[in-house]
Amino acid sequence: MEIGKKKIGNFKEPYIIAELGSNHNGDMELARKLIDQAKDAGCDAVKFQSWTKDTIFSKKVYQDNYFLDDDYRNRQDYTLEEIVEEYSVTESELLEMKRYCDQVGIGFSSTPFSCQEVDFLCGPLNSNFIKVASMDLNNLGFLKYIGGKFLPVLLSTGMGSLAEIDNAIETIEATGNKEIILLHCVSVYPPNDHEVNLKNLEMLRSCYPEYPVGFSDHTVGTPITLAAIACGACAIEKHFTVDKNLSGWDHKVSATKEEMAFIVQSSRRIIQALGSTRRIVSAAEKKKVSSFRRSLVAARTINKGSLITTDDLDCKRPGTGVEPRYRDLFIGRMARRTIAADELLKLEDI
Repeated sequence: MEIGKKKIGNFKEPYIIAELGSNHNGDMELARKLIDQAKDAGCDAVKFQSWTKDTIFSKKVYQDNYFLDDDYRNRQDYTLEEIVEEYSVTESELLEMKRYCDQVGIGFSSTPFSCQEVDFLCGPLNSNFIKVASMDLNNLGFLKYIGGKFLPVLLSTGMGSLAEIDNAIETIEATGNKEIILLHCVSVYPPNDHEVNLKNLEMLRSCYPEYPVGFSDHTVGTPITLAAIACGACAIEKHFTVDKNLSGWDHKVSATKEEMAFIVQSSRRIIQALGSTRRIVSAAEKKKVSSFRRSLVAARTINKGSLITTDDLDCKRPGTGVEPRYRDLFIGRMARRTIAADELLKLEDI
């Protein structure tokens, strides 16, 4: 599978997505700054979220004015409806951002929340992929509509049981679309370390061996992200900000440019370091054999004609002589010559 020109696969250099979400705070100048910094950090793509106040919440939620656990909880100067409207991105703004991504040379996508937004994403925006939010894992009609667009689908599995993941995959597959990337996800912002459960990457690969598995990351900092890459994550999606202290929904759990650059650079080293399951001694390591390993030496002077005993033998560097594993060949054998203390032994000495 490829996204853009990058091949996607488990235990390969991961496709790294800077999740801008609503961290632009509705300001397209800030969005441009986020795109620039994501590009500078080495990310493969940025991702927006395509929603309006009419496609994300019902009237009841606005009437209840229930804020999620974020910077705006219990605030009296904004209503939820006002914040959602302010942070939403219009179609014209998304087009503008797509053109800007093309200009700077970074991949673009968005998470749609309605069929109309899917159409716009796959049509005028010409997105590289479609990201399905965890909230829509059980929204089978929506998944069927998305699958029918035949773009790679990144499917977040947060809050989902295995049965729900099965149903979601089967629904997309039924459209004929087999371009699916599963994203292990914990829908907590941020989760505690014991809740992350990175071994689910292995579990998902085992359950769905035909599909690559990545990680939609809501943890703070870089350690868990790097651990996921070491666990074989094919893609990393991580919230991205220019300043963790900005007012907004996800800034505090987001990576900065410096953190994201560290993740990108480290991911390349990690994949190189993982190497192969075959036991391989590198050429550089083989060069160390003569200087690092030991050889059989005389622990004391061994006189010609005497029988060699255990006490006559020792093992010391360098490793250019007889290997220590041949010690028993010498014990009980007669010395053909006088061997000085600390002298390397040879097979012809017995």
